[in-house]
Amino acid sequence: MSSSGSTYGDIHRYEPARESTAAAIAIVLLTIIEVVFVFLFTYGLLSGWGLSETGNMYLGAVLAVIFIDLAFILALYRKEFLPDVIIVKKRRRKYEDLYIREEDVDGTPFADGAWDQVKRAIYPYYKR
Repeated sequence: MSSSGSTYGDIHRYEPARESTAAAIAIVLLTIIEVVFVFLFTYGLLSGWGLSETGNMYLGAVLAVIFIDLAFILALYRKEFLPDVIIVKKRRRKYEDLYIREEDVDGTPFADGAWDQVKRAIYPYYKR
């Protein structure tokens, strides 16, 4: 679904999510595996596996598997259950920033008007 609106905030394109059953089942299974590895990591941490060299490496590997599994869960969720939406945004020029004025794009001299720069830094609403 597309709209022809070009004002700020209009939805330019909206594609609904697929919401497949296979992805939902995969997310549930990956979540169960995640919980098992979290309990294994917690048990190993409380049992003192981290005090030996091989146990410390084992705990590190289990923690890596936990985060990789979580990454797969989040990637599946984002791809299958979140809609694809493109919103019209306001284009801004390079010099438009909160702290840079148009005439200061190329920089300011180091010592020229140093006292005005100090006053402007201390009091942001300083007028010329």
